[in-house]
Amino acid sequence: MPRLSVSPSSEPRCGLVWLICVLLSLSATHTHARMAVTVPEKVSLSANMNTQQLSVSWLGGAATTFDLIILRTEFNETVFYETVSATVSQESGRHEWNWTSVEPLECTSLSVRIRSRDGQLTSDWSNTQILQGRDLPSNKAFQLYPQDRIVPVGGNTTFCCIVKEGEVFGSMYYGNTNVNATRLSRRTYAMTVVNQGPSGQTGTNVVCFTSKQKLTGAVVFNGYPPQPSDFVCETHDLTSAVCQWNGGRDTHLYGKRQTRYSVNKRACADDSSWGQQKNCSVPEWEGNWTLVAVNLLGQYSLTDSAELSHRVRPVAPVELSAVVHAWNATVLWQLKYDSYSSLALVCQVELTGDGHKTKRTFTGVGLRSVVLSDLHPDEDYSVQIRCGAQQNFWKWGNLSKPFSFKTKTDVPDAPDVWMWRNRDGTGQVIWKPLTRRQSHGQLTGYEVTFWNPEENIQHTEILSPDASAVPINLTRMAYFSGDSKVIATVIAKNADGVSPPASVSLRLTDVEPPAVSRAVYTDEGFPLFWQSNASATCGYVLEWHETSFSCDCPVEWIKVPAGDTNVTVESVNFKPGVRYNFSLYSCPSDSPELLQRWQGYTQELVPSGSVSLSTTQQDSDVLLTWGSIPMVDRRGFLLGYNVYISNGSQLALIANLSDLEASSYTVKGLSLGSYKFTVKAYTSAGEDTGATASITLEPYTDWLILEMLVSLGIIFLTLVIATFICYKKRNWVKKAFYPDIPEPKLPSDWSSAQGPMDVKPSPHSMVHIVEKPEWDSSKEVLVVIPEEDEDDEGHGIGDEPVDTDEPTSLRYYNQVVDERPIRPRFPDSSASSASSLDSAHTDVTYTGIQTSGSSLVFQLDPQGSSEGHQPQADHSDGNGGGGYQPQMQSRAPSDGMGLASAEPFLEPQAACSGGYKPQRSWHLDSPEEAQERGSLAPSLGSPTSIASTQFLLPDGEEHEDEKRQQSSAATWFTNLLSSTKP
Repeated sequence: MPRLSVSPSSEPRCGLVWLICVLLSLSATHTHARMAVTVPEKVSLSANMNTQQLSVSWLGGAATTFDLIILRTEFNETVFYETVSATVSQESGRHEWNWTSVEPLECTSLSVRIRSRDGQLTSDWSNTQILQGRDLPSNKAFQLYPQDRIVPVGGNTTFCCIVKEGEVFGSMYYGNTNVNATRLSRRTYAMTVVNQGPSGQTGTNVVCFTSKQKLTGAVVFNGYPPQPSDFVCETHDLTSAVCQWNGGRDTHLYGKRQTRYSVNKRACADDSSWGQQKNCSVPEWEGNWTLVAVNLLGQYSLTDSAELSHRVRPVAPVELSAVVHAWNATVLWQLKYDSYSSLALVCQVELTGDGHKTKRTFTGVGLRSVVLSDLHPDEDYSVQIRCGAQQNFWKWGNLSKPFSFKTKTDVPDAPDVWMWRNRDGTGQVIWKPLTRRQSHGQLTGYEVTFWNPEENIQHTEILSPDASAVPINLTRMAYFSGDSKVIATVIAKNADGVSPPASVSLRLTDVEPPAVSRAVYTDEGFPLFWQSNASATCGYVLEWHETSFSCDCPVEWIKVPAGDTNVTVESVNFKPGVRYNFSLYSCPSDSPELLQRWQGYTQELVPSGSVSLSTTQQDSDVLLTWGSIPMVDRRGFLLGYNVYISNGSQLALIANLSDLEASSYTVKGLSLGSYKFTVKAYTSAGEDTGATASITLEPYTDWLILEMLVSLGIIFLTLVIATFICYKKRNWVKKAFYPDIPEPKLPSDWSSAQGPMDVKPSPHSMVHIVEKPEWDSSKEVLVVIPEEDEDDEGHGIGDEPVDTDEPTSLRYYNQVVDERPIRPRFPDSSASSASSLDSAHTDVTYTGIQTSGSSLVFQLDPQGSSEGHQPQADHSDGNGGGGYQPQMQSRAPSDGMGLASAEPFLEPQAACSGGYKPQRSWHLDSPEEAQERGSLAPSLGSPTSIASTQFLLPDGEEHEDEKRQQSSAATWFTNLLSSTKP
């Protein structure tokens, strides 16, 4: 392969040539481009401070687009940098472009430069043009921009504050709101407010503060552009036009900023009101109209067109007058324009009288008067009139001013007359007072005439204008007899005359009224129904009044046509809790007849009064009785009575009485004690407060007296039977309770003189000892008492020998044995057990001794009964004498029940005694024992007479009363039994 060889001297020379060629080519191309895109020249700036618009114009440059840059001069901050298209003015040949700044142009200086652009080719930048701001060092004032700016509602506005030289910025406020600020230059600060609302009449304040609280401010007005509506034009005088429209919403711009209006380029008078009807007059009818509304935020226009005859609206009538009569009046008026004389008009009259307003319409060509009929006499009226075009009616004209007049008086209307009567023939002729409209003038009085058509007798009474009733007594009318009727006629009188007569027939009837039905009240009143009555030729009269009718309670009535059989009654006088009577009368030609009766309440209430309650005891029952509640206090239909008994603080229901005629109730089976009863009457609304009565059940007096009488009778009968039995069994009773005391039988003659009796011991054939265990020691017995021998001085015989051949002298005493227990003086009483009466219960029977007809009296040795005497020891032989020794009785101690067993004993000395010793009286050992024993008789041993139950020797003066009582009792019982002896 051949090899290419290069000369070393030629290679650098070729590279250099190539580089020079390339550079020359590029230089030629760049030079051509610069010659094709020229630099803008004579750049000028103009600013509109109100619109914040900057206009830039320049010359030169064949390019269609330009690069434009706007800088804040002091901080060299870019505000705007874009490629824009400029328009060329045909007159000046300059390029023009407008820029609207967000910030007021016064805030700070702006620098502007422009260069031409042709695709990718651009020219050099033009010389810098500066728009001077108000923050230059030469302008040292404290400023805020914009001033008095008008801004649409909902827009955004930027405010700038230029602080004074040497001051420090503080804060900015929009209204009362503190808004953050941004620094634009050394002295300028700006804030932006978005979505601004409408301001008031004086606008919205914007304030700037320094750090030293110095301030400056501005006002901004936020509003709306105009937007009128309802633009229309019409004629009043058939020549000119009057255009009207509605101003629409409030623009919130006032004064010199308010909306201006013009019609067909004719300025309309200023009207600061908004939202109201506005009008503007046009001297000639043009047929087409244009309304233009303009303010600083914009303008709005409306148009209208119409023919003259279709837009006629007459003016209001003037100079009203009237010709007045009692029942009608003629009203006259004038129209402002003569052109209405040939115009067919329709006029409306608004008539106001007695609080009511009516409208009446009249028509006519050039109408200027109308006649108002159907008026009422002596009535005040007021009229207003307006008119419109009868053909092609457009609108009613304005109302005239009110015109008032009063009609003349006339005779009164006939009164509405009725009668109310009792079954005893008394009652009233009543009528409804005439109203002012019915009286047709000031009433002077009423005249009532009673007329008997059969006898053609009449009687007249003159009453005052305030009267509405006159009493009647059909039974006392001299011209009222039998089945005749009287016609009562009532007429009213005033200055113009008398009313037509109103009559009602009166007839004395005694017809039983029909049964009463119950009427139920509804929201509309009392609905009442009845059967059609053929006798009601002139209809019916329905009368109602309170059930508890009195003279001051009103009687009301209405008249019902003959064909109606029902009516609903309502009255302003109805009150709750009041019973009303409704009576339906037919209205024949002779006299009204009662057809049906109802009673009812508008609202039932609980009774306001209670029954009068009383209670009566009937054995263990209680009868509750009560009276009826007065009608005025019932306040509802009674449904019954509830009877309660008080149970502490609560009431217990014991009976529900649904019988309305019930007026009593018996509560049965009560025990003795106190009770409280309550009776409550009740209606559908509830119970009343109730009536309460108390009662205390006590034993029934009649039964108590009867029981006492029966008890006394039984006791008396028992006593009679017991007495009868005792009388029949008197011998048994005597033997059982008071046997005869045996008398000693002496074999010898006792007629000798009295003296000591020496009795020898009797043989056993003469004295028998009979053991009777059933003997009662408390009865009277004959006691054999051993006694010691005493000498004349009262001392014991002592050692004197005893003659055992002679019987011991015995002395007998008939005595009453003391009921008290006998306590022995000596504890050892075994030696005397054989002779102890109580322990052995021994009866001593004496035989062979003849009964003496007289009592034998034995006198004791005076010393033998002395108190405190102690017997001397007997020195006789221990075997004892054969003489009888008397017993010595002692008192035994009693136990807790006051009972004691008496144990008799023999004194040791008496065991050997040879002679009879008298009994010794016992006394209690000490005064203490006497008190414990109840001061009973201290001695049982006093001697007694054989034939007597009395002690012959009393024990002492201190016991005389007690002995006397015992003796009296014993004597009475003895005499009773002794009387039964055969």
